[in-house]
Amino acid sequence: MPPDIRVRRVYEEPVPEDGMRVLVDRIWPRGLRKDALRLDEWARDLAPSTELRTWYGHDPAKFGEFRRRYQAELAQPGPAAALARLAGRARAGPVTLLTATRDTAHSQAAVLAEVLQSSPGQQAVEPEPGAGGEPACYAHLVCPECGSVTTEGHRPGCSMDPAAAGTERS
Repeated sequence: MPPDIRVRRVYEEPVPEDGMRVLVDRIWPRGLRKDALRLDEWARDLAPSTELRTWYGHDPAKFGEFRRRYQAELAQPGPAAALARLAGRARAGPVTLLTATRDTAHSQAAVLAEVLQSSPGQQAVEPEPGAGGEPACYAHLVCPECGSVTTEGHRPGCSMDPAAAGTERS
C-alpha cells in the first residue's frame, strides 16, 4: 500500500489528518512567522535548486521538463538521503508536504509526492553489486517510419534507410 502523502498550501489551516507536516520550499513563505506555523520539519534539502526554481518560474507549460530535472536533482546524494528519510517517515503515517506555491498541482511538492508514492523507500537504495542497473531503453533505435530496429536494417522502401538513399542517388 502506498504511503499517505498529501500536498497542501502552507497558508491553509492544519487539520488532524495532515500527520507530519513538512515544508518543502527552499525559501520561507512570505507573511508567515516561524513560530506561528505548525510544522514538523523544513526540508530545504528536498527543494529544487535555486537555478531550477528560477528557470521554471511556475510556468505550467514547463512542468514536464521541470519534473524531469527535479527528479534528477532528487537522485543526487544529499537530496536522495533526505528523500529516503522522508520515505521512512511516510511509512509510519501520513505526511503532508507544504508549499507556498499557489498551483500545488504544478509544484515541487506534487512531484515529490509522486516520487514518494511511486516507490516508497526505494529512492536512495543502491543496487546490490552485480544486480544490474536500470532497464535499457532501445526506443531510439526504432525507425519512426517503418518500425524496424535500425541496427538490423530498415524495411524495403523506407525513406529513412541510408543504404536505400545512397542507391537512389547513383
